Amino acid sequence: MNKELRKGINPSLILALLENESLYGYALIERLMLKTGGVLEWKEGTLYPLLHQMEGKGWIQSEWQVAEGRRRKVYSITKKGHGELAKQKEEWVALQAAIGSVLGEA
Repeated sequence: MNKELRKGINPSLILALLENESLYGYALIERLMLKTGGVLEWKEGTLYPLLHQMEGKGWIQSEWQVAEGRRRKVYSITKKGHGELAKQKEEWVALQAAIGSVLGEA
């Protein structure tokens, strides 16, 4: 799938995956692949800079946890992130409808 098409939607996908549970980086990668049937995937070099940017915007927060004897940085969505996700979902629905009408799928 075209990288440029996916690029803008990545923050929305991260927020959606964190909406109901906190996850560490590799779990986010696995969850995206599972939910999209492998159509979408992130490389670590793509995901971690995005997580850092989103943390800087206050959309997510992180904390170090120990699980299965390993230290992991676990990410969770913030109140501000929930608001951003709601906004992005509305924008996605509008964009999807507009594109669908042009492509003849609406």
